Amino acid sequence: MKRMVVALALLLVPAVETAAHHPGARIDEVMAKREPAFEPTDLRRAPQLALTDASGAVVQIHDMKDKIVVLSFIPSACGTPCAAQQALLREVQEAVNVTPMREMVVFLTAGAATESGWDGPNWSHVAAENGTAAAAASYAALSERESEAPMVHVIARGGRHAGIFHGVEFGRVNLVLYINELTRAPLPKPGLLDRILGIFN
Repeated sequence: MKRMVVALALLLVPAVETAAHHPGARIDEVMAKREPAFEPTDLRRAPQLALTDASGAVVQIHDMKDKIVVLSFIPSACGTPCAAQQALLREVQEAVNVTPMREMVVFLTAGAATESGWDGPNWSHVAAENGTAAAAASYAALSERESEAPMVHVIARGGRHAGIFHGVEFGRVNLVLYINELTRAPLPKPGLLDRILGIFN
């Protein structure tokens, strides 16, 4: 059944993209109209997080500026909603990873996660230094919606926090299409703040 969903998604992607006429810079606006669970944020920078992977190595989102980062959180109290969202994200990853997008997208899961179903090369289970709940709250503060549903944060190339997919009601095809359109966008040139911060990195 899962493979059928992935195959259907891949068949739909070209058709929907053609219908949308490759919205490009308007992708946030277009996705907000077609996907109720999507919220555009369009923030120049994603909040900094102190993350480590399973081996204890430091993971820094601002070091992944040539990638699109799909970030989700699983606080210990989240339970079923987070489990359902992770299952949906694994299907999204499966659809992404049978395309050339695989090399451009990284999935990060912060908190209590299982490796079951994930494709390891572009997925990492990470821990937040200040705890998953605090990290999730700092990112949830970017949303203007009043909701306790778990959020999927999409960070575009260059470190721009592009948008949030809320809960588990979003269409997996819509998230795949959104990621696909972000892969088409050119890597933005660093601004003055980026150049200043680069001196200290």
